[in-house]
Amino acid sequence: MDDVRPIRAKTGTNQEGASAHNRRVIMDALRVNRSLSRADLARATRLTKQTVSNIVEELEGDGLVVSLDAVRRGRGQPSTPYRLVAEGAFAIGLHIDRYLTRAVAVDLLGNVLVRAETSLSLGSPALGVKAILDLIEGVRRDLGTLHRQSEKRLVGLGVAMPGPFGLEAKDDDPWMMAAWQNFPLLETLAAGTGLEVGLQNDAAASATAERMVGAAHGLDHAVCLYLGYGIGAGLILNGELYSGSTGNAGEIGMVLSPPSSEQGERRPLEHRASLASLYQHMGMNAADPDLYQALAAASQNRDPMLMSWIGSAATDLRWSVQLIETIFDPESVILCGTAPEPLARLLIEAMHPLLPSIAEHRDRRAPRLQLGMSDPWASALGAAAEPISRTFDPRFSAILKTRDSA
Repeated sequence: MDDVRPIRAKTGTNQEGASAHNRRVIMDALRVNRSLSRADLARATRLTKQTVSNIVEELEGDGLVVSLDAVRRGRGQPSTPYRLVAEGAFAIGLHIDRYLTRAVAVDLLGNVLVRAETSLSLGSPALGVKAILDLIEGVRRDLGTLHRQSEKRLVGLGVAMPGPFGLEAKDDDPWMMAAWQNFPLLETLAAGTGLEVGLQNDAAASATAERMVGAAHGLDHAVCLYLGYGIGAGLILNGELYSGSTGNAGEIGMVLSPPSSEQGERRPLEHRASLASLYQHMGMNAADPDLYQALAAASQNRDPMLMSWIGSAATDLRWSVQLIETIFDPESVILCGTAPEPLARLLIEAMHPLLPSIAEHRDRRAPRLQLGMSDPWASALGAAAEPISRTFDPRFSAILKTRDSA
């Protein structure tokens, strides 16, 4: 009898008209488990063996799935595992930050194939968007050099930038990219590239990256606490990214401190515990091109001024983790963002011990708090993962569609 091993997968449906959902479920199961046989897929997704066979053959024909050498488990017949084809699809991701923008090209598995960056004028999107289009063109050209069929398999452009979106902001507000928020960015990029363009805030983009290739891979419930110029939270709920009614879900950096006679006015969390607050504390210029290296060095040397900020920021972030756990009950909270890794590790260390929480149960599989991607390119990777997720990941709304619309 074949060994039965645990497989992580979402459930498919054998109802009429659900082929789009089932196709995405099969691809998601292969992404999470690396490789599975048709029998494994049928058992995990609760689809019929015939449905699985039909979908696998269709995916093979589309160049998205490939069979591997047959393997024997136990006394049964050999089974043929299948895996996703990395070159089956490509996407481009763009992270627009205050003083520069980064672009990456990835394959279906999230491998970064090309990356490039350029400086950006914070208050001049009309000029900045031209530099961005040139950057994207260069990345596409380099990708085409690596894979001649990449243009035919390019599924879209994902854009990440600081939120929140749709709020009134003063032009001189240092916490908001007001000029860029009011610029018709998506329409301009779509017209200039000919690609379908999607937008998410940088915290959501980092959560997408963590789900695809990082610490949230295989988790259905996780919150990514994003530490960048500001602070945000990317929410992975029931295996899908939750963005809220206006795309602003997870803007935890705007949560106000409780009133206190010592604090005076109530201040948003990101004014106290973000990288921008660290820059102010240490007298650093956020536009300095060597800022990342300077922060990494200060962290490795445990600079006294930096350590004093960490002590204060860790108190706020510890409270944030307890708040996140109480509201969302995630399997894990993942600290990620654009901070240098040595700095992020110091913060994780200072945040322990964590506050008592409903997350303290005995059957935990993942740590309450863990370090994710701490890399200035993480949001660009997550932005690139968004078109792939939009194209291939399960969307349960697909069950409600007819066969024609699916």
